[in-house]
Amino acid sequence: MLPPAKSEIGRGRRRTVNLRAVYNAIRYICRTGCAWEYLPHDFPPTKTVYGYGRKWERKGVWQQVHQEVRKQLRKKPRAPQPPPPDLLTVNL
Repeated sequence: MLPPAKSEIGRGRRRTVNLRAVYNAIRYICRTGCAWEYLPHDFPPTKTVYGYGRKWERKGVWQQVHQEVRKQLRKKPRAPQPPPPDLLTVNL
């Protein structure tokens, strides 16, 4: 869902954090309502996750992710809906 990372050859240090782990950490916080300081240790450091989250917010990445999720959900076939109650027939 995230746009592919651009090559950053020659632009400072090499990235040492897994961006998928950062994304998953942000999703975890959003889903659980967990405070930043209680982010489980399975995820990258809190400051790193927060920094990437702010950076992606400024660049409009979250808007792109939201639009992509909406597109995918609209393509998904919907489950058949039961008929409205006024159209039900009863066989006695």
